[in-house]
Amino acid sequence: MIEARHLRVLRAVAATGSFSAAARELGCTQPAVSQQMKALEGAAGTPLLIRSGREMRLTEAGRALVRHAGGILAGLTAAEEEVAAIAGLRSGRVRLVSFPSGSSTLVPMALAEMRAAHPGTRVSLVEAEPPGSVEMLRSGDCEIALAFRYPQVSAEVEAASGGGGEWDDLVLRPLLSDRLVGVVPEGHKLAGAGAVGIAELAGEPWIAGCPRCRGHLVEVCESEGFTPRIDFATDDYPTVVGLVGAGLGVAVLPELALESVRTKGATTLEVEPAVRREVVALTLPDLARVPAVAATLDRLERAARR
Repeated sequence: MIEARHLRVLRAVAATGSFSAAARELGCTQPAVSQQMKALEGAAGTPLLIRSGREMRLTEAGRALVRHAGGILAGLTAAEEEVAAIAGLRSGRVRLVSFPSGSSTLVPMALAEMRAAHPGTRVSLVEAEPPGSVEMLRSGDCEIALAFRYPQVSAEVEAASGGGGEWDDLVLRPLLSDRLVGVVPEGHKLAGAGAVGIAELAGEPWIAGCPRCRGHLVEVCESEGFTPRIDFATDDYPTVVGLVGAGLGVAVLPELALESVRTKGATTLEVEPAVRREVVALTLPDLARVPAVAATLDRLERAARR
């Protein structure tokens, strides 16, 4: 019989490449990892690892088992959490992954409401941009992932960045439609315009955001007849605003991101045509039935409406 603890060990070995590294990650000894791997290979009835000197590789059977382990462990977590929640959410755990602008705006209010209503439910938070956050959800490393996508972009760009049809197997809770705004230096010739057509910024140096945002920026600009000259790229929104404020270029940023960023030296403009991103909360179908997960999703939705 294949046991969940053995699958967790196999995933750690596959991720780290050695028994010793897996032991450090799991907080146990190397002999314990070795024994559990032997037990798993015995249950599977076939070798799962190939050991050659210091190198360790998965067999075909090992790769297949690792591929299924995330879903199996997620299903098991769902079962454990649902049983623990029967007594009325007096216990339980929800691991939330969010992109930074969601962490600073939507998440605090949602988690504060969860703690007030269900103090026994522990909600943790780590940050990751999509598609990384979505990969964490599928691999069983979290229960909820906050993510975003740009409905206006082509299927090719969206698929390359992990959105669109890549979410079809997940439960999607829409949160809000987040408009993008232009950000230019205060002394820029268009600073007082109020609104700007993106083509009016064709000759400017650009500061771009995360990989998904950069792909979207390029496609929007090319649809307006030009390719942006991207001088700087950073995932950190305060850095984007700082670079703009220093006169080093222009940018477009989500309104959500600007809620918690000091815009010293920069000013914002409406961008025409309007560009929006869809902000959503994602979970797995099994996890969506877990009361603690459902309650957290409800709080995130309420936070987005305010």
